[in-house]
Amino acid sequence: MGKSVQKITDKVSLIASADTWIEGDAIQQLTKTSELIGMQRVAGMPDLHPGRGYPIGAAFFSKNTIYPALVGNDIGCGMSLWQTTVKSSKVNLDKMVKRLADVESPLDESWSDYVNEQKARRQINIDSFDKALGTIGGGNHFAEFQAIDEVYNQSAVNEPGLLKDALQLLVHSGSRGYGQSILVDHISTFNHHGLQVESDEFTNYMQKHDEALRWAELNRELIALRFLKAIRATGKCALDVNHNLICHKQIDGIDGWLHRKGATPSDKGCVVIPGSRGDYSYLVQPIDSVENSTSLYSLAHGAGRKWKRGDCQSRLSHKFKREDLTRTSLGSRVICGNKDLLYE
Repeated sequence: MGKSVQKITDKVSLIASADTWIEGDAIQQLTKTSELIGMQRVAGMPDLHPGRGYPIGAAFFSKNTIYPALVGNDIGCGMSLWQTTVKSSKVNLDKMVKRLADVESPLDESWSDYVNEQKARRQINIDSFDKALGTIGGGNHFAEFQAIDEVYNQSAVNEPGLLKDALQLLVHSGSRGYGQSILVDHISTFNHHGLQVESDEFTNYMQKHDEALRWAELNRELIALRFLKAIRATGKCALDVNHNLICHKQIDGIDGWLHRKGATPSDKGCVVIPGSRGDYSYLVQPIDSVENSTSLYSLAHGAGRKWKRGDCQSRLSHKFKREDLTRTSLGSRVICGNKDLLYE
């Protein structure tokens, strides 16, 4: 799959082919971020779309200043791919749907010891959001059992150790209310202003940010384990990649801070780029390229969206009944107890 680079300004790049539909507001938001103090370069991905003041599907590289508002409230949002012990050919969809009836509720007490053990091991000290651990959340978050349909490059499948006949599980979620609380605290004190690197405020934010990353990674693991338990299987994590975070990075000789907001890293090995519901997802193996620094070592994190999620029910409810959305063109089933979220 080739990619094209469109230069919007000296600091702004759009990594998308010329015929990719991208909303004008998203490009305006992207350009606006390039004017922030200390911002060196920004890059929009093919799934770029407008957010609340800042675009989603983009990466931002700054020097001497970080901008927590660019990363937003879902610090540590990402994808984990698990290989299960179930063979895809043995899946009975009707049985699976019944067994997954309770996966949207909080974890019960039987998980407490494991949760506490994992929190201690991962140095997660916050307890206020424990009830959200193991839950997917709203927005475009999901967990999906998948079958490998076609292999284009066997080495890309071998790298994470995947077997073509095994059922896979892809989990997309983040730090839930914990990340939201960190952003609210930041904005209530600093509004949308940045933080000077190595200041006390920077150190305080990054400590919380890093804990939220670990919380999000544990959350995805717990989601995967409860799904596996529900279908009476086990599995192993093949990859886990965050696409909402701030990290230290040197790009073209500049020491700075890379912010990703809905942008998958291209410097962490194989990653999954999911499609829309009822469409294919792709396991991709990023390649070394001279364009990597232009794209800020980032890739699309999904299919993108054309409408605001909150508008979907009003736009779609007269065309589709709820029951229409519980099955897809590929024959898969959708489990979602929340009617609004089902349309979103």
